[in-house]
Amino acid sequence: MPHGLTIWEAQFGDFHNLAQVIIDQYISSAEEKWGLMNGITLYLPHGYEGQGPEHSSARIERFLVLCANYNMQVVVPSTPASMFHLLRRQMQRDFRLPLIVFTPKSLLRHPKCTSTLEDLSDGHFMEVIDDSQVNPVEVKQVVCCYGKLYYELIEQRTKLNANDTAILRIEQLYPFPAAQLTKIIKKYTNAVRWVWAQEEPENMGAWSFVQRIYKDIDFMVVCNPPSGSPAVGLVELHKKRMQKILDKVFMKCSCDRAKDYCGMQCEQVTTGDFVKKLGEVPPQIGKALGRGNGESK
Repeated sequence: MPHGLTIWEAQFGDFHNLAQVIIDQYISSAEEKWGLMNGITLYLPHGYEGQGPEHSSARIERFLVLCANYNMQVVVPSTPASMFHLLRRQMQRDFRLPLIVFTPKSLLRHPKCTSTLEDLSDGHFMEVIDDSQVNPVEVKQVVCCYGKLYYELIEQRTKLNANDTAILRIEQLYPFPAAQLTKIIKKYTNAVRWVWAQEEPENMGAWSFVQRIYKDIDFMVVCNPPSGSPAVGLVELHKKRMQKILDKVFMKCSCDRAKDYCGMQCEQVTTGDFVKKLGEVPPQIGKALGRGNGESK
């Protein structure tokens, strides 16, 4: 359907993992290999909401690794109007590119994630959304983020009355809106701290990609520590790590690495912590710890 809007939606972001061959062979590379345009749109639910790894594994980093020569669009819209104008743009353009949309489920019911009728009827899709709630002259810190983390940062800023922090939303990760972001950043002439904040572990999400292609700002990254899993499996640990991200952004962290990237060493969970929560040690772990019977002590 060259003139239609074809959407493939995953119930959970991780469902696309089994379609990775199709993404690699056709969606990301068809134009370079065969000169064929493809306008398919993927909806991949993705957000760190304490529901476990499968709710957070749409794998933004995998798509960004495949991005080059304007072969795809990778976006994380944060409002209904942004989503509307994004799909409208997809249909109004005189060319077709695959559109990968990451959609945090919690934003479907978030009380702050709303748009007015004017937002929908006017305007256009904005790759970067500036912070309209602060005075640029008073801003000492600029935070770039995407997805639902924006709303958590806004809530924390209000709680702390931290009006010297501007929070920018990167709605489009690829093609990366470098010119738009640089233009906005130049407004904040008194800023002394520049932060890239994301919910994903350091080795996932958009950070590695942004660090490689955007050199205008030397960002300090605030994120979850590197991990082999997209997210933790314990909701208590999820909440603790999310609070740690907020504390680091707003410099409320009290450890000796408060002003530096730290990898959250003070919040790392050891096997012993799992033992306390679970009440017993799995046999294979118990053997590795020198507990032959696999029982906790």
